[in-house]
Amino acid sequence: MKTYAAILAAGGGTRFGGDKTLALLGRRPVWRWSFDTYAEHPEIAGVVLVGSDSNLEALQASGAHAVVRGGKTRQESSLAALEALPMDAEALLIHDAARPFTSMALVSSVIQAVERVGAAAAAIPVVDTIKQISPDGISTLDRERLVAMQTPQGARVELLRQAHAASSGNTTDDMALIEAIGVHPEIVLGEPQNFKITTPEDLSRARALIGSPEIRTGLGYDIHPFSNDPTRTLYLGGVAFHDHAALDGHSDADVILHAATDALLGAVGLGDIGQHFPNTDPRWLGEPSLTFLRHAAQLLRERGWRVVNLDMTAIAESPKVMKKSEEIRALVGEAIGIDPSRISIKATTNERLGSIGRSEGIAAFATAAVSEIL
Repeated sequence: MKTYAAILAAGGGTRFGGDKTLALLGRRPVWRWSFDTYAEHPEIAGVVLVGSDSNLEALQASGAHAVVRGGKTRQESSLAALEALPMDAEALLIHDAARPFTSMALVSSVIQAVERVGAAAAAIPVVDTIKQISPDGISTLDRERLVAMQTPQGARVELLRQAHAASSGNTTDDMALIEAIGVHPEIVLGEPQNFKITTPEDLSRARALIGSPEIRTGLGYDIHPFSNDPTRTLYLGGVAFHDHAALDGHSDADVILHAATDALLGAVGLGDIGQHFPNTDPRWLGEPSLTFLRHAAQLLRERGWRVVNLDMTAIAESPKVMKKSEEIRALVGEAIGIDPSRISIKATTNERLGSIGRSEGIAAFATAAVSEIL
């Protein structure tokens, strides 16, 4: 039986407060977890991704069999997936993109049940007492006869097409469509960890399940000589020091921010500032170094990392850097998106030794700690 999978990621995320499928979980967006499970499953011939305006572009780079736009309802999105299948598809498993922890074993169990009876779905027994409230009062339902539905839910393609063609309403469960045409799906025992991320609290729970985040550190160093150009302005930590000779360089030559940028890039193996902003490129002539720092922080976020803290040290006979330390911390904090309390700026002289001691320039070191975003 040639089986395809559809990952539904077209929901509005109203209760979550945004598109939950794009939220990072262990440096991968939520939708990627279930996609990878199905894409790597030996019994799945291909995966169709069903997206929305907020995530369709991100889904396009997945390598899926097809990426299609979903509808306003789950039923419309399921139908969009069905219509995107190739002619040789015999069965389709439909899965919520917001259920990241589905196991390959569960996928196999549902496929086997579809082969046996034509339709199947994962579900888990209800453990809480369930009461039904109506205008006539409250009644207690027999929980021994209740299950909470999960995904995957699957069926043979011809049954799904028949069920959609016969439907005149809107269902929030794919098996309800199948039941409406007289087919009784097999219920496969689901998994407790196969829960759906609906609220921010659910995302926190998911992040807790995948363990402690990885922590990395990066070291940056830079040095620049003083310039003879009286029109240049000295910038250190993004702050102007107008009463002092400036540093020479292609950009604004802010050694503190150059060292900080390299520390961020180095922590996650993204090279150095010269690779991203070469001094042979006229675009960066005179560029404020805050641009470079912001770019490095954005690259980290895109790869699932966040800055925990940044420690910077300037080595100079002059000027007195610490008199503007609070301003530097505020600017750097804004640039990399962390509280200034997580940023340190220190300054020392070189005790008149070497080129720095002879006041020929300024050097800086920076150390950054970054954490994996779970």
